[in-house]
Amino acid sequence: MKHHPPPITASLGFGIKAKHPKRRKDRHAPAPVESSSARILVVDDDPGLCRLLRIRLSAAGYEVESVDSARSAIDACARFRPHLVITDLRLEHMHGLDLLKELKGRWPELSVMILTAHGTIPEAVQATQCGAFGFLVKPIEKSELLGQVRRAIAVSNFTAAKADWRSQIVSRSQLMEERLAQANRVAQSDAPVMLTGESGTGKELFARAIHAASARREKPFVIVTCRSLGEDALESELFGAESGAIRAARGGTLLLAEIGDLPLRLQIKLVDTLRADTQFPGGREELPKSAVRLICTTSRDLKNLMTSGRFHEDLYYRINVLPIEVPTLGRRREDIPLLVSRFLEQATLEGGRAKIYSPEAVHLLVTAEWPGNVRQLFDLVKQNVALSDGKVMTEELVQQALGSDSARLPSYDDARDEFSREYLVKSLESTSGNVTRSARLAKRNRTDFYKLLSRYRLEPETFKKAALPGAKKGNRARKISGGDP
Repeated sequence: MKHHPPPITASLGFGIKAKHPKRRKDRHAPAPVESSSARILVVDDDPGLCRLLRIRLSAAGYEVESVDSARSAIDACARFRPHLVITDLRLEHMHGLDLLKELKGRWPELSVMILTAHGTIPEAVQATQCGAFGFLVKPIEKSELLGQVRRAIAVSNFTAAKADWRSQIVSRSQLMEERLAQANRVAQSDAPVMLTGESGTGKELFARAIHAASARREKPFVIVTCRSLGEDALESELFGAESGAIRAARGGTLLLAEIGDLPLRLQIKLVDTLRADTQFPGGREELPKSAVRLICTTSRDLKNLMTSGRFHEDLYYRINVLPIEVPTLGRRREDIPLLVSRFLEQATLEGGRAKIYSPEAVHLLVTAEWPGNVRQLFDLVKQNVALSDGKVMTEELVQQALGSDSARLPSYDDARDEFSREYLVKSLESTSGNVTRSARLAKRNRTDFYKLLSRYRLEPETFKKAALPGAKKGNRARKISGGDP
């Protein structure tokens, strides 16, 4: 099963296939990739050089994008999923060697080639020692460029299935990359997978990605939502003799969404079915390949359900073999701009007019709380696109959609100030306003401590008076806040 995301920027690919390099004698060497299916990202702040490389590579049948900074390169890799990155060593804000390390850390299988001038050849050699495939010296000869590119792609670990398996999941966060790496590893097994996480985090997309990365990718992918039907209808959909999901998914993958809502009687029946599906045939010692690959999702705590007798213990241990937690949107906020870009693109493809968010609106989207996770963000973007009159959608429009009482993540500086002030208040309260003792507790000298008290408008005398018998709390509160309103 292959899913190709719609392109976010225009491609210059002409569909011309380049000749393959000769096949290596090593039978374990990966087969070369068709150039027409390979994607290349060029990273250079020289517009003329980027244009030249795009023309040459596109004419050879490659799909090419170019960016002018290291940060844009990381974003593009998360979205465009290139098979090869060609990057200059001299980049603004981040050295090309640092970009190489960042790319190889996130995507070890990605091939990276370095562009260098004659004077930086020693650095380019160092880059190859850090994992770069090779380097190209400016000015770049066309034959040398295409030959190096063919060799870099031919020896990469890329295959069409590996490239496309996660194409529906947009991410650049390290946490998501770790979870996706887990998903790719478990895809090579037939053992059951348990995807846990809050509602709206994208557990179904993870399940589809695992199926697409597995050897079963050409076989059926069947979904049954355990909370959407009554018990009898659900039993028929799962176990029906002719059209049941378990029968339909033979050879492929069965996704049981929200397995925690499966009625107890059907849980027992599912255990019996799974037990029969993995019996040892003919007395052989090895476990046979299961006829159905089972993936389950849940937003509930199955252990608590099991303890309370609402989830079958045997079923729990049968399906929880390979657990993966899908993180909430709040734990991957760096992905929000990428997700918004994807959702805006989808809204445009559905017949709408192309629109963008103002920088202030994007900041609000990144800092807002998302209890409904990615699904809530998607719905909000669709609503904003439908209701906005102009091309640029404002912060006010986003705030209106979120609601006036919506929670918002404070900035780092605000959160730090709030913590610091609260800490100083508690310290002075514990010492009855004794600055020397409070400074000692904070491991600061008296001068620095007085500066902190002045910054946060705290008066030690207030806490000394508050400690005296009969002191009025109202007076203390007014002093702490800096005076009467």
